[in-house]
Amino acid sequence: MPSKEEKQADIKVAFVYYSFSSFVKSDYEILSKHFDVIKVNYRRIWDAFKIAKVVLKSDISLSWFAGGHAFLMVLFSKIFKKKSVVIAGGGDVACVPEIDYGGMRKNKRSRFFAKFVLKHADVVLAVSKFTKREVLKHTKPKILKVVYNGIDAEKFKPGGEKKDIVLTVGSLDKSVLKRKGFVTFVKAAKYLPNIKFVLVGKHIDDSIRYLKSIAPRNVEFTGFVSDEELLRWYQKAKIYCQLSYYEAFGLAPAEAMACGCIPVVTNRGALPEVVGDAGFYVPYGNPKATAEAIKEALNSSEGLSKKARKRIKNMFSIERREEKLIKSISELIHDEDGI
Repeated sequence: MPSKEEKQADIKVAFVYYSFSSFVKSDYEILSKHFDVIKVNYRRIWDAFKIAKVVLKSDISLSWFAGGHAFLMVLFSKIFKKKSVVIAGGGDVACVPEIDYGGMRKNKRSRFFAKFVLKHADVVLAVSKFTKREVLKHTKPKILKVVYNGIDAEKFKPGGEKKDIVLTVGSLDKSVLKRKGFVTFVKAAKYLPNIKFVLVGKHIDDSIRYLKSIAPRNVEFTGFVSDEELLRWYQKAKIYCQLSYYEAFGLAPAEAMACGCIPVVTNRGALPEVVGDAGFYVPYGNPKATAEAIKEALNSSEGLSKKARKRIKNMFSIERREEKLIKSISELIHDEDGI
């Protein structure tokens, strides 16, 4: 009889995705180490045939986000009597009409897809306790677990001398200005004119014009940067700000903390889960209070920087995510086999 490890190598996993983001790619690489993974990208409705074919050939299917692609994956899994796993990542289960955000808003077609996916997937994995609570507002999945995102602490680590730089990261368009708190970030800079503020991220639309129009001289907008350059910014900056209205996990602040940045964040969404007692909290949309917290963080001891990194290594390591992700899939498969 083959060992459990050998059996896992024979397990075929259909990996269905819409966008191959860094965290989606990371999970694909994790799964590929343990299973025979077939990835399929959904972009157009006729891609449904590809999803059906791959699900039919696989033992289990997995997708990030409870969107239309996951709807097709779960539907075909039910038809072909296969197991399915869906990762609830945030926006797919959010309903935040005051900032025009979330797939669960009324009159959104995505609401129907998400509810079907969450109800009928065999396992739903939430990226945080906050996201788990968001899921339960809408339906009760068969199995719902929290599996935090993972940070590669060997890649994201301190390097070189820290400077008095305040950093935030995110692509720029009108839909994220409020949600990510970029306006607050820029306005906070005027209270600390001798400190450099840096906003790293691709400019998707002309919202950058508005930010530049209200920004003091000590704010730099880098535009798109490579992964290597982003890492260098994390390593140079003393402070990382995540001033979001809604955050399902907070990948960028976690990466920054792993690089020794002291976080200044809002007390919203999953940010308190990530930051814990290793940073500073500010009310949403308050530039003056944000500037005061940044000043306090800049004057704090080096020990807080080390504490921030230690928290990420201990609680949100990529190894920990790998262990929990593989365990969830293996249990589902072995339960089906009666093992």
